[in-house]
Amino acid sequence: MESNSSQGEHDIGVIGLAVMGQNLILNMADHGFKVACWNRTQSTTEIFVERRVEQRSITGVESVEQLVASLSSPRKVMLMVQAGKAVDAVIDSLVPLLDKGDVIIDGGNSHFPDSNRRAERLAAEGLLFVGTGVSGGEEGARNGPSMMPGGHHEAWPLVRDIFQSIAAKTSDGTPCCDWVGDAGAGHFVKMVHNGIEYGDMQLIAEVYDFMQTLLGMDNDSMADVFSHWDKGELDSYLIEITAEILAFRDKDGAVIDRILDKAGQKGTGKWTGINALELGVPLTLIGEAVFARALSSMKDERVAASQILAGPSEERLTADNWISALGEALFAAKIVSYAQGYMLMREAANEYGWSLNYGGIAQMWRGGCIIRSAFLDDIKAAFDRNPELANLLLDDWFRDRVASAQDSWRRVVAAGVVQGLPMPATSAALAFYDGYRSTRLPANMIQAHRDYFGAHTWQHIDGSDTWHHTDWTGSGGGVSSSSYEA
Repeated sequence: MESNSSQGEHDIGVIGLAVMGQNLILNMADHGFKVACWNRTQSTTEIFVERRVEQRSITGVESVEQLVASLSSPRKVMLMVQAGKAVDAVIDSLVPLLDKGDVIIDGGNSHFPDSNRRAERLAAEGLLFVGTGVSGGEEGARNGPSMMPGGHHEAWPLVRDIFQSIAAKTSDGTPCCDWVGDAGAGHFVKMVHNGIEYGDMQLIAEVYDFMQTLLGMDNDSMADVFSHWDKGELDSYLIEITAEILAFRDKDGAVIDRILDKAGQKGTGKWTGINALELGVPLTLIGEAVFARALSSMKDERVAASQILAGPSEERLTADNWISALGEALFAAKIVSYAQGYMLMREAANEYGWSLNYGGIAQMWRGGCIIRSAFLDDIKAAFDRNPELANLLLDDWFRDRVASAQDSWRRVVAAGVVQGLPMPATSAALAFYDGYRSTRLPANMIQAHRDYFGAHTWQHIDGSDTWHHTDWTGSGGGVSSSSYEA
């Protein structure tokens, strides 16, 4: 890599001028940073500069070379491009233009193994890499997102001022941005954030379905309930916007009633589930949320099945007896969702050698991001009380809160089952809770099955490490299969 010693005046360069890129640039400029920007389609750069820059210290350039030359040293270039091959292509174009110690920042929704690979590659080039999750959508990017940076720790002092200046702030002014960990840790935490987001959205959808289908509530009544919940312990961005969605009307009436029941996805929830399977973490609620979206996409098949498959006879329930129970069930299931997400982060930290600040992550999610909620203060407090907390459910506050909610939670799930209403995430959360608190599960039967047909052996309940094989049929051999933990 040749030396490129020319000095520019801009604090940071941003490549990629889609919605997130444009709004982050405006945010940076509003906080006093000089920004150079470039987009592969030159007309996009020109339109952005013409329509949105006004008097801000933002300069559009015509090439990657111009962008790099315009930056002060050490150079900092932030990529806001589509995850995947596009990120690698831009990195390839930047490497020959940068000097040792310059920083490449990937602010897109990259998969954390890609960030691991890029960190290793750029370290060999003498460059610093930061992979940062950015959450909050268009509004967050413009007014203060949650940011989850990881990568080469030496880069953090170089980007910290910019990141923490533009990030959302908690009520006491703490930035919703701090260093997460090495390599792909930042993008991993963002992936888990998105998985939890899938879970939260599915739980809310199930409660909405219960209100509409079983209680016969109209949109305005449901909006009032969600608005009321948003003023209490369920206070969160997703609860807030659910109330607004239900109350929204255009010239044709309620928009929510005209939206086809097919939910899309971009893959981050699926990544979370796949990683949980790889690490052996029972991420059941988030997994069900991903599968629920997959099932929703089978619209034509579901419509055909509805004419063939019978369900229970419908029975309307009385709304007054259920609203409080639904709120309790939603809150309890939400606790399990976060508990599972934190289980995955803890196992990943062990597997990948990361040191994650679990209370700090809750702080990063407290503002700016899609899952921001008052509830995250309770999570931070739990890890402040015990940084080595093995599971959120074992914290005294969360233990007692779930205990107080569980009767309502069970009642809601039971009603859904009896009435034929699918509640996959709410019921999966309850099944996990009951499994996690069980001293004995029926896995002994599964292990007996495995030994019967595959000689996979079993361990004795006395706790010894010895593996046994039983000749179940009297005609088997004495050779057993190896046993291991997947």
